[in-house]
Parts: sequence; C-alpha cells; structure tokens
Amino acid sequence: MGRKQTKSTRRKLTGACTEPDRISCLPGHIIDRILSHLPIKEAVRTSVLSSKWMNKWYTIPNLVFDRKCISAIASEDPLVFESKYLKIVDHVLLLHTGPINMFKFSDCGRDFISESVVTDIARWIRHLIGRSIKELVLEVVIEERYKFKLPRCLFSCQSLQRIKLYSGWLKPPTTFKGFRNLKILELYHITITQNALENLISSCPILEHLTLIGLDDLTEIKIHAPNLKILGILGEFVDFSFENTFQLTELSLLFHSQRNQSRLSGCSSNLLKFSAHLPHIQHLDISSGFLKYLAAGVVPVMLPTPCINLRFLFMCIRFNDMNEVLAALCLLRSSPNLQKLEIIAEHGKQTILPTPDSYCWEEIFSGPAVPISVRHVNIEGISGIKFELDFIRFLLMYSSVLEKMIVKPGLNVRPELMTELIRFKRASGQAEVIYNGEDSVNYGGEDFP
Repeated sequence: MGRKQTKSTRRKLTGACTEPDRISCLPGHIIDRILSHLPIKEAVRTSVLSSKWMNKWYTIPNLVFDRKCISAIASEDPLVFESKYLKIVDHVLLLHTGPINMFKFSDCGRDFISESVVTDIARWIRHLIGRSIKELVLEVVIEERYKFKLPRCLFSCQSLQRIKLYSGWLKPPTTFKGFRNLKILELYHITITQNALENLISSCPILEHLTLIGLDDLTEIKIHAPNLKILGILGEFVDFSFENTFQLTELSLLFHSQRNQSRLSGCSSNLLKFSAHLPHIQHLDISSGFLKYLAAGVVPVMLPTPCINLRFLFMCIRFNDMNEVLAALCLLRSSPNLQKLEIIAEHGKQTILPTPDSYCWEEIFSGPAVPISVRHVNIEGISGIKFELDFIRFLLMYSSVLEKMIVKPGLNVRPELMTELIRFKRASGQAEVIYNGEDSVNYGGEDFP
C-alpha cells in the first residue's frame, strides 16, 4: 500500500512538476540570441522540446545555411542534394516570422548544376528586402552560362549594413543613389564595370570595410571613401588611385601578375601619390607586383610625411629588382614606430639582369645613415643570393632597436648561408637571429664584425 502522502508532500511534488525550466522563462530576445548561435538544423529541432518551444525558432534573426545544416544530405546525388538544400531554405523562410538581420547562403563547396538556383536566389533576395535585412552573404559560385544577375531591387534596400557576394553580375540601375547604411562591402569574382564600381563605392557614405577580389575585366580603379578603414584588393590592375581615404588603417594590395605598370612619367612618384592618402595606416600588406608599381618614378629616400602609425608591414620583394628594394627601404625608413616586418622573397623570371651600375648596395651603405625602427623581422624564401644577403645585412646594420630576426630559407639553399648571416654586424646588441632551416639555429645579440 505504501506510506500515505501528506498535503505538504503533494504540494512539493506538484511544484516540482509544474516549475518551468529557466531557459523557457528567459525574455524572447535572449532566446533568439541563444538560438542564433546554433546551426539552423539544431535550432529547428528545439521545437520538439515542448509546446512552448514549438515556434521559438521562427523568430531567430540570423539565418545561416551552410555545411552544418545539410550534413544529412551531403553525400547524396548532386541533383538530389541541390533540390533538398534549396527546399530547406524555402521552408525556413516560409515559416520565419521575425526580423531577419543576417541571411547567409553557402554552396558548401558543391557545384550547383541546374539553373533553378539562380531563380531561387533572386526570389530570396526579393523576399529578404521586404524584411529589412542588414547582412546579405552569398558564398555561391555560379557558372558563367547561367548569367546570374543580382536583382535590381537589391539596390533599393537601405537597411543593408553588409554585403558579401561571390559571383554574378552587378549592374546598379541609373537611379541608384547608394547604400546609406552600408559599412562592409565584399565582392569576389563579380562582373561589374569600372564606372559602376567607383560609383558604388563613392555612394556608400559610411563604408568602413571594402574587399575586392578577382573582379573581372577591371584594369583601373578609383577609391573614394572618406570613412574607409579597411581595404583589401587582389587582382590585376594597371593603375588605381585613392581620393579622400584619410581614415584607412589597414590595407592589403596583392597582385598576381606584372600587368600593372605605371602611367606616370618624368619625376613623378607612385610612392608619394600612394602615401599621401594614408596618414593613419597601421597595417600594410603589399605584393611585389604592387611594390613594383610604387617604385615607378623617382623613389625618395624617405617620405615627406612619416607613417607614424604603421605597426605591421608585409612585403613580397624581388630582390633582384633594385627599384623594388629602394621602394621597400623608403617605407622602412619612413615608419618610425614599426613593430613587425614580414618579407617573402619572390623569384620570378628575370628579364634584365642587374648590373653593378643599376644595383649598387655600396652607394646605399655609404649614404647618410637613416635608422630603421623595427623590432621583429621575419624573412622567408631566401635562396642566399647576394641581393638578399645585402638587404639582410642592411637591416641588421641600421635597425638599432631590433629584438628578433627569423630567417627561413627556401629549398636547395647553399650550406654556407648560415655562416654568412651570423657574421653580419648588428646595430642592436639585443638582436636575436634565428635561422629557421632544417636545423634551426639561434644566435644571440653578439656583434660579429
């Protein structure tokens, strides 16, 4: 029969069964925040927890469709995969009732093989615009034959704060007046005319972050963005210019080829033109292709206005090109607060061999001593040729505050390279030289005359 329950006991048991869990009692916006950190698939699954959770996921503000939401169909036939994936997006958008802050759709590394995806993406964009979306991310590479054109209605969405696109045709309408709230614009392999791109950039008054990677058929570009802080460009350009970009703090300019040639002549200097719009630059990445562009014209020993905020400098250098070396030295001499310098030695095809007259380190060493203020140096890919060793010797001789230099050679480096490095004279008694080859060797701050 068991012991008879008292009223007190019954109250305790009833309370234990009816007391709601703590998460369910949280405010709606907190629950939305929790669900937004889950993959879409897991957020939808919370609907089976209880009747209170059945519709919770309908209002999550960030919708991310990527590998995490399609693991169950990842191994299916491509057509089946594509069909199911697109249906998942349609299903979520159909049931979703709250505001949508971010919509991200990724192809997950799979090739879409039907034209329906183009129609679906355009339809999703039209739907999202009506929901005052803030972030649109389409990480989808669509075949050229489908001629995917982003819908014109996209350019009327003034709620957008971030746009990231991986492919397609971007053609703003003639009535386009800009995105007044856009802060981040990232374009990868987009087809757009030069005038349309320049107008797009200049028509975003609070744009802070701009990335341009592999844009088709563009040779020149003009950047006009008064609030721009971060800029990254990778591609093939003949020429470009900065206008009113005085707020830039982080800049990456990487070129794959040598197509970019200066259009300046006489005593003009691309380096001076380039640096004039970068008074606040803190982080600078440049390839040897862009370094060659900067070396056009007469390269000064130092810039008229030093880069006092520059803390990090990355350069790819062809050491057998004296003009590139001089441009690199000018940047180093003009950066009094540089903390870290990273260099990769490039070994492209040599068309004109340097001669003693055109490549004379003795003149550089005999010139006025201009100190270099860098604390940490990484140099990779050196082969041990004289031009590279002269540059390293120069850095050690004039870097009075240097603390550490790491030298990582390339393949098939002659064995005596390490011996030559440790014999170089150093201006800094604290300089630590690390040869990071097959047998890493660490040498302290002794001065080797």
